[in-house]
Amino acid sequence: MKATQKDFGTIAQRAAKECSVFFFCGPDEAGASAAATKVVSLLDDPGERIELAGAALRKDPVLLGDEARSGSLFGSSRHIMVRASGDEAMAALQNLLDGTGDACPVLVVATSATDKSRTAKLLEKRDDALVAMFWPPDLRSVTSSVRTMADSAGLQLNGDLAERIARAAGLDVRLAQSEVEKLALYLDASPQSPRSVDPAMLEEIGAKTEDDGFMPVVNAVLAGEVKKLPAELHRIHELSLNPVGLLLAFERRVAQLAQLSAKIGPRGDIGGVIQAEKRARRIFWKDERDLSVQLRRWRGKKLDRLMTKLVELHRALLANSQSGELLLSQGLAEIARAAAPRR
Repeated sequence: MKATQKDFGTIAQRAAKECSVFFFCGPDEAGASAAATKVVSLLDDPGERIELAGAALRKDPVLLGDEARSGSLFGSSRHIMVRASGDEAMAALQNLLDGTGDACPVLVVATSATDKSRTAKLLEKRDDALVAMFWPPDLRSVTSSVRTMADSAGLQLNGDLAERIARAAGLDVRLAQSEVEKLALYLDASPQSPRSVDPAMLEEIGAKTEDDGFMPVVNAVLAGEVKKLPAELHRIHELSLNPVGLLLAFERRVAQLAQLSAKIGPRGDIGGVIQAEKRARRIFWKDERDLSVQLRRWRGKKLDRLMTKLVELHRALLANSQSGELLLSQGLAEIARAAAPRR
């Protein structure tokens, strides 16, 4: 079974009932993670959640099958969530599928993997597996998702407010879902008792916007503006911005750069492609200058190395959350120096 973000919503319910292995891939890690969370919510009895890292499964391919077929500590049901990079979990999934006996649902969110990867090829023709590919969303699609979330939560909001939530969440559907849930709780809204939302309510309960939060440091680092970095790192500390959330903002922007770079080609017209994307409303006009600068800093193999660096940094943050701010600061300094124009 295969899906993309366009049709995932229509087949998610059926997949949750018929499949036992789920592979979520593509450059939109936020969308893939949100889809995994959606599937868990649709399972008849998700039970206990077991988290495994792709690196651990690469070293011990038998571990996944053992965990999937072992009983929960409390004798209840369970599901396994795997965070992997590329094809790290392929051998483990092959062992799982080759084994005998009932296994709990296994969900894999694989950064740096696509529906053309070896793992996807292993799973896509099976009736008991789902492969779902997620590209970075545009403003229009996330705004539409926010409207759908709001309807489900009993919130009545217009298109402008939905777009505002989408922008404030940095086009991250997980953050947008969190904002919608906060609004519903604040207004005591439900599908049976809907409530209207106005701008004042959003101001009262809403998260900081991109401009107040993540994007200034994202743009400074990816443009190689090394002199701005100390002030931005100080602001991160003062605002207590979540290191993983900030890193996700970097990953979304770099995924966007990769998508634009593919359209531009090795000798294409950067300005022309950006203007076309802006007219199609796939990029916001405020991002035009920043994207132009960043595309000139990050192309080809250098962009590939940047994506690998972010994946490694993400792993380091998850493995050592107590030192997250320090690890992130060091990593961002390295990226900014790599992007800085050569004198």
